[in-house]
Parts: sequence; structure tokens; C-alpha cells
Amino acid sequence: MLNAVPDDDDSPESGAATGPRRRGARGNDGVVVDVAGTQVNISSPGKVFFPQHGETKLDLVRYYQAVATPLLATLGGRPLLMERHPNGAGGKSWFQKRVPSSVPDWLRTTVVATPNGTTSDALVAADLAHVLWAVNLGCLGFHVWPYHADAPQITDELRVDLDPSPGTTFADVRHAAVLARSLLRELGIEAFVKTTGSRGLHLYVRLEPRWDSYQVRAGAVALARELERRHPESVTAQWWKEERGSRVFVDFNQNAPHKTVFGAWCVRPRVGGQVSAPIRWDELPDIDPERLTIASVPARLEADGDPWQEMYERPQSLEPLLELSRRDMDSGLMDAPWPPVYPKQPNEPPRVAPSRARRE
Repeated sequence: MLNAVPDDDDSPESGAATGPRRRGARGNDGVVVDVAGTQVNISSPGKVFFPQHGETKLDLVRYYQAVATPLLATLGGRPLLMERHPNGAGGKSWFQKRVPSSVPDWLRTTVVATPNGTTSDALVAADLAHVLWAVNLGCLGFHVWPYHADAPQITDELRVDLDPSPGTTFADVRHAAVLARSLLRELGIEAFVKTTGSRGLHLYVRLEPRWDSYQVRAGAVALARELERRHPESVTAQWWKEERGSRVFVDFNQNAPHKTVFGAWCVRPRVGGQVSAPIRWDELPDIDPERLTIASVPARLEADGDPWQEMYERPQSLEPLLELSRRDMDSGLMDAPWPPVYPKQPNEPPRVAPSRARRE
């Protein structure tokens, strides 16, 4: 278990637990964490959030303090969808896009929209204090928008979600990741990889601030289709599950406007405290996502540094994938299907499963 006792580190990055203790909801003493001068109340710090090994709410606070620098390098300034588990992993949960009505005056929010145009005030990952404020609410998962709150019209991340289908293994997902990396490298694009904290993998590309979410999704569709053309036995771009077979699905629609993806360095709401952890490509053949946890990831970071550091320093061009997309459209291909919550899009095929279309 991580240290559940407030330490004496008062550095701005990690934040120190300070001030008088207060009684928590279950009789645990509360603590106040100072983050660069911002006071964040942590109630019931001893509440167990991850029952497999007994890590507590304060352990989760300490985890995010330990990974604050790389966490904010990828989440910083972006809107967050909170996945709340007030009684810990395995308990009752819900997704919360809208922040509560009563919040500290220092809390930063931004207006986000759903595909149908409904708006809400979402939390912004302005700094570590904002993350810890959400942790105190029982947030065990942060799902992150692919843009910064200051520039919502610009999508600056391509996110390649490699989703295992029934009958596939993590070894199959690893293989698909290598194939995707190889294709992207052929196009002059360098991708970075992370575990999802579950059974899949995510590849990220930090983009130059030049494209919107529709263009980024078009690039993702083109990548998925080209991977399927080259490796039809291993990878699929088919949106309908009945057409995927036992292949790894490249979920291009994770790049659709308003879509969020589970954040890098964020702890999953699983009883073992697994983390969606950035890794180096040379680790991929032997990595076990189950062992990347709230307890183990800080030591990895301290020993090896941030595997994604180069990604932040060198934004890349989407143009090679957009050229693939234009080639596909010029050859007569229609757009790929969109999720059902989205309005019908131009050049989209009928939004009906193939088996049902045949019956009709």
C-alpha cells in the first residue's frame, strides 16, 4: 500500500497534507492538501478505494502527487469527464460531466457539448489541485477530451484505440499495436503507446494545432481501413460487431467530436488499482497490464522517466493520414458509420447492421 499518512513534503508539485484534521464521514480524520498554495480538502482519507490490496483515498491522492508532472503534461488544460465511485472500486458508480453547483471559487470549468448539442460545465484539469478535488468526490476515472479548454475548435491528439474482440487475446492486441506503429512510421508519424488499464492498448499522436475533430476522425478511419487492407487476418475496421470476427478492432470513432478517452496515468476503477500507463515500445512484448498499478507505477516513473516525453516536444502532421482518406473517398468509399448518438453525417452509409439490412 502507498503511504496513507500525510508526509512532510511541501513541494508545490506533490502537495503536502497540512492544517487541522476534521472528522470524515466514516470517522476517519480529514486532511487538507496544499497544492502550490491551493488548499484541497480530503475527507475520509482512510476509506478503502481499492479492496484487493487495501489502498485508500489518501493513497490515490499520493499516487497522483507522485505522477503529477507527466499527468499534467497529457491532461493539463483539458476538460474531464469524471467517473465517480464514492464507495471505491466495485461499488455504485456513475459518469458525471457536469460539476456540482457548489464548488470552490478557484475551480476552473469549461462548457462542453454532447453530439446533440446539450451543454454542461465540465471540470478542467487546470492543475493538480483540480485532479485532487475530483478524487475527493470519489472520482476513480478521468475521461479526457482531445482538445484544450482554451481552444476547443482544435483537436491536437489522434487516439488509436485497439479494442479486443471476443476470441482475441492481449497478445493479439500487442501485435495489432506493432502493425499500427509500423504503418504510421511508414507515413512519417511516430506513435506512443499506453495500456488502457484493462485489456486493450491506446496509441497516441500529438498533433500540430491545425485540424478539427472531424478531420482527425477522418484520419483515424483511413488508418483503420489501411491496416485492415494490409492485415485482414489480424485487424478490422468494421464498425458492426457481427463483421469483426476474432480480430482486433481499430475504434476510429473514439476520435469523433465530443468523444473522450480514458486518460494516461489515470487509475482505473478496478479493485486492484490498475493504471492506464504509458510504456516504452521496447516494453510492449513483455508488459503485463495487470501489474501496472497505483503501487507500482510511481516507482517505474522515478526509475525510467516519462515514456511520452518526446511526444510533447514534437507535435506531428496529420496530413499523411488525410491523404489516405482522400484517396479512399476518391475511389468511391463512403464514410465509416458514426455512433448512433450522432446526427446523420454527409456521405455516411445507412446506419443499420448488415444482417438487418439484408432482412429488410
